Amino acid sequence: MLLAERTNEEWLRDLAEGSPRRSEALEALRARLQHGLFYYLSRERSDLAEYPIQEIQQMAEDFAQEALLRILANLDSFRGDSQFTTWATKIAVRLVISELRRLRYRDFSLDSLIDGDENRAADASMIAATDADSPELSAEKREVWQRIERALDEALTARQRAAFEALILEGVPLDVVAAQLNTNRNALYKLIFDARRKLRQHFEAQGLSPEYILNLFES
Repeated sequence: MLLAERTNEEWLRDLAEGSPRRSEALEALRARLQHGLFYYLSRERSDLAEYPIQEIQQMAEDFAQEALLRILANLDSFRGDSQFTTWATKIAVRLVISELRRLRYRDFSLDSLIDGDENRAADASMIAATDADSPELSAEKREVWQRIERALDEALTARQRAAFEALILEGVPLDVVAAQLNTNRNALYKLIFDARRKLRQHFEAQGLSPEYILNLFES
């Protein structure tokens, strides 16, 4: 049976334990996930651009196997609001994002943020604009992002900036940041609260509202 011929109901039926088509369906889904994850890892993840293609292929294969197990464990949660393969692919991509983030921050250090990171400007340009933006919107995003960068340097202490960038901009887990700063969760919450307050005051003094910034980068 071709992948395109399976309906949502057929996927669920064929993947069910005891189904005579289960092995065939498992292999079809695994192959589809591997193909989709290879595209995601090789085309959408700029942080993996330097990886050899063979490693990307192996990563896609390994992640597809792991995602398949997670999908099977959550079949009962599929409600049919989308195509089954779309739902399954989303689960696989979320797994990849989570695992890559975990690996990225396994040896994380705040030293680069406290001392200044030469790659931060390049990362900012990726956040600030996308290929779908018009030239005017891209220019507006770049300008606002530059003002955000200046605000981080001018309004915050080095410790506040490091914590804010790690938690808010980089998505580093809270416990990892707390350990790197040799502090606890409550103290870190207070540090981030104060950093947010300083940034809001800095932006408002420039006539730049946080709501405008959020709406701009969500567009």
